[in-house]
Amino acid sequence: MHKDCIILAGGLGTRLRESVPDKPKCLADINGKPFLYYLCKHLKKHHFCKIIFSVGYQKDMVKDYIMSHRDEFPFAFDFAEEEEPLGTGGAILNALPYSDTEDVFIVNGDTFMDVNLDQLLNFQQTKMADCTIALKPMSEADRYGLVSINEQFQVEGFEEKKPGSSGLINAGVYCLYRNSFLNIPFDKKFSFEKDYLEKYLNERDFFGYVSDGYFIDIGIPTDYARAQNEIPSLFSTNIS
Repeated sequence: MHKDCIILAGGLGTRLRESVPDKPKCLADINGKPFLYYLCKHLKKHHFCKIIFSVGYQKDMVKDYIMSHRDEFPFAFDFAEEEEPLGTGGAILNALPYSDTEDVFIVNGDTFMDVNLDQLLNFQQTKMADCTIALKPMSEADRYGLVSINEQFQVEGFEEKKPGSSGLINAGVYCLYRNSFLNIPFDKKFSFEKDYLEKYLNERDFFGYVSDGYFIDIGIPTDYARAQNEIPSLFSTNIS
C-alpha cells in the first residue's frame, strides 16, 4: 500500500540549544548519525513510498543531508519549505500538497516512537478516523499532557501538563485523513495540537492507537544524552 509521511523538521530547537547549538534538532548527533537517520530507517522498515520534509530553521542543512544520503533510503523525497515559522498545523498544511494519499502520516522531527505504522494505518482506516494519534502509556508523565480515550479508543479529552501525572501521552505520531483536515478554513499559522486536535475534538472523529513501544523526546538535554546509547542499541536489535 502506498504510504506517505511528513516529517516536521523545521523547529527552532530552543530547548536543545545548549547541547546542539549549530544545527536543527532533527540533525542532532546520535552516536555519529543524525536523529533524522533513525527516523528514516524506521520508515524504511514500514515500506513508505514518499517522505516530505517540512523544513524551516536552517533548512539548507536538512536538505543537504538528505540529498547527500538519499541512496541509503528507497523513498521519493520532497521538501515543503517555510519562509517563516508556521506552527505545527501550518507546517502540515504547507506540506500536504506534496502528498496524494488519502491518509498521511506525520511524525515529529525530535521524537521517536517504536510503533507499528502498518497496524496504525489499518486501525485508522477501520475506525474511519479523521486522525489517529499514537499514544504511549507513561508512569511518569509530568513533562507531557495526557490524552483520555473511551473503550472504543475514541479520544475524549486532552489534559495539560501537571506534576505527578501518569497515563497516555501523545507520542507525536499521527495518521491524518487529508480531506477532512483540508475542509477546515485554518489560518496560515496555527498549532496542530491546539487549533485542530483540541478545538475540533467534538466535531471530528479522533482515535488513539495505544502502543507501549520505545519512546523518546530528544528535545531536552537529559533525554538527548540518554538517546546516545538507547537509540543505536534499539536499531541494532529489534528494529533494523
